[in-house]
Amino acid sequence: MSFKHIISRDNPVFKQLKKFADNARERRAEGKTLLDGVHLIESYIDTFGEPDLIIIPEGKSSVEATGLIQTLVDIPTIMLPTLMFAELTPVTNATGILALAKIPQLPVPEQPAFVLMLEDIQDPGNIGSMLRTAAASGVDAVYLSTSCTDAWSPKALRGGQGAQFVLPIVERVDLLKALQAFEGNSYATAMQGESLYAQDLTSPTAFVIGNEGAGLRQQTMAAATKQITIPMAQTALGSVESLNAGAATAVCLYERMRQANFI
Repeated sequence: MSFKHIISRDNPVFKQLKKFADNARERRAEGKTLLDGVHLIESYIDTFGEPDLIIIPEGKSSVEATGLIQTLVDIPTIMLPTLMFAELTPVTNATGILALAKIPQLPVPEQPAFVLMLEDIQDPGNIGSMLRTAAASGVDAVYLSTSCTDAWSPKALRGGQGAQFVLPIVERVDLLKALQAFEGNSYATAMQGESLYAQDLTSPTAFVIGNEGAGLRQQTMAAATKQITIPMAQTALGSVESLNAGAATAVCLYERMRQANFI
């Protein structure tokens, strides 16, 4: 076992790890990212094998983290002071283990039948949650626009809980070209449009979801086959204006899954 105890922020290894934690450009350039937590690391190992490096904090880790560390004795390991370790993790209550791993590249089907396209989603937790929903509902591929946040940031990975390891993801995509190339019906979510539940989603389907606040750009909506909306319940006091992007994604994807599998 190769083991190092690093206590200085000036250490080049720590500086590089900090870049992987904070900088999407660095992650893309090196093809590596940080995995936080036992579940995420175990999911990666089950699918792709051992990570490149293990990072642990001084002091006690969780029981689960300690057990995992003991199974990874052949992987180079570094120990950091608690405060330095906290600079690398996306959560306040860290589990006590991080791993540096190569970003996997999953092949995209030549003619995917079920696609999710995301435009300008900014919150990494939202991206992770949407990817998790996409994986659970059987999506074939996800396309992220050039202005979307990085799907491989530590926070997005935490939100995805392993979805990125089983779901083909294409980043920095021109969605207009992707919509033109898609061989099926594409549905842009909007404030005004036909009801989601009035659509026949049994043929190849792509859903297009926009920014958390601004929604989809006009040219993107125009490029889709249809604009759709998710009906809201009316009460004596009115109704909410819309669902948030993550909830809208879940409703759309599961309606397609319901139609494709149970009708």
